[in-house]
Amino acid sequence: MTDADLSPDALGAALRDVTEFVDTSGWGQAPMLFALVPTGVLAQTDPDLVDEFDDSELSPIAQEQLPLSDDPTTVDDELEHVLGTTRWPEAVAGCALVQEIIVLPPQAEGDLDDAFEPLLADPDAAEAAAREAAQAHPDQKEARLIAGVLRDGRRLALLQLRDDEDEDGRIELLSHPDLAPGLLDALEATLDAEDY
Repeated sequence: MTDADLSPDALGAALRDVTEFVDTSGWGQAPMLFALVPTGVLAQTDPDLVDEFDDSELSPIAQEQLPLSDDPTTVDDELEHVLGTTRWPEAVAGCALVQEIIVLPPQAEGDLDDAFEPLLADPDAAEAAAREAAQAHPDQKEARLIAGVLRDGRRLALLQLRDDEDEDGRIELLSHPDLAPGLLDALEATLDAEDY
């Protein structure tokens, strides 16, 4: 199966599968990286990994735990390094990353500006101040950012707010066209087969 054979919903369905997989282990998890492999290819190469009734187009395959520290001030740089050095074989149609983040309502932007404006000459200090202000903000919410890309250029980022399940326990995922463009670019770069 090639990317052209994938339906328009293939990436979204795969990201929902990733979210449900991660959600079973609860919150407080380190970022996780997934290969998105066409289920038909996986059934041919490793049939033990595919349920005979699995009709999904893409199968997410969790990768080994990422080599990231527990220091929240360095994890973004470490994640950038990991993604900058990751490449996938051609059989992988795409990839996804799940990362827990803090989100703030739009009206909190002024509070963050106040925290880091005096430190703009030192980008690291400004980023640390903004991070601390976000974590201490009374309106902050924990969330999962689920981002995925396919080789054919399709990209999607979703947001799962903590404790935002509907009454029957289903996970609600939010999306916006401008959500996490930098992360999507970094994931897309991992699919550059020339370096594999």
